[in-house]
Amino acid sequence: MSVRTVTSADGTTLAHERFGEGPPVVLVGGAMSARGAGEPLARHLASVGMSAVVYDRRGRGDSGDTRPYAPERETEDLAAVVGALVAQEGGGAVYAFGMSSGGIVALNAAARADRAFDRLVVFEPPFTGAAGQPQAVSHAPRLAELVGEGRRGEAVAYFMTEIVGLPPQAVEGARQSPAWGEMQKLAHTLVYDTTLQGDADLPADTLAAADLPTLVLSSDASTPVLREAARLTAEALPHGGHRTLAGAFHHVPPEQLAPIVRDFLLA
Repeated sequence: MSVRTVTSADGTTLAHERFGEGPPVVLVGGAMSARGAGEPLARHLASVGMSAVVYDRRGRGDSGDTRPYAPERETEDLAAVVGALVAQEGGGAVYAFGMSSGGIVALNAAARADRAFDRLVVFEPPFTGAAGQPQAVSHAPRLAELVGEGRRGEAVAYFMTEIVGLPPQAVEGARQSPAWGEMQKLAHTLVYDTTLQGDADLPADTLAAADLPTLVLSSDASTPVLREAARLTAEALPHGGHRTLAGAFHHVPPEQLAPIVRDFLLA
């Protein structure tokens, strides 16, 4: 697939790729991921009759990183990618899928009056505060401090343990994996994801304004807090539904996920 670019409202260049030829869905990735992380799901969506666009969120991969960061800029970024697709489709329907913190981006975009996508699927948006596990607003400044001091590995470890809640042995396993180097390269974007999450409470006004059919998914192997956060998110949406799928922690295999996403978006 050829990499294309689109320019966001603040001039940031966003790199994206499209897989497949059917009705288009934009995939918004989560923390510690660039567009390649969404490629397996994109290819499976292409195999079930859709086309999927993966893009590098700002600060990742081949996209720019205009400062200062603000959650509103990510909302504008998604709007720019969707707008480019709408133009390509000649005004036809476009859909969105948000993974974890990417789900927050997608829900923020869904609440905009000028929203250009028609249906939305989000997977485990991390509104854990609603389920009794709030996040400290001091996390983002601490991550920024670590990154600013060049301690990128420590920033990744801090995110994994203090925010995600993984045990120390999981961090040590990650340190030994081939992906650790790429995770460190993306450490500065953990400040962005943590800023997006805030105190992790449900953004009631935003969800109330997201007046479009939305399916909120969770994995049966995720923590009870993540599953409950997904359920509460769906309840707070005007047209939300919730479904739990068989999977691993914070993950459902793309070959299982793709037909479920397709069936809901094209219903």
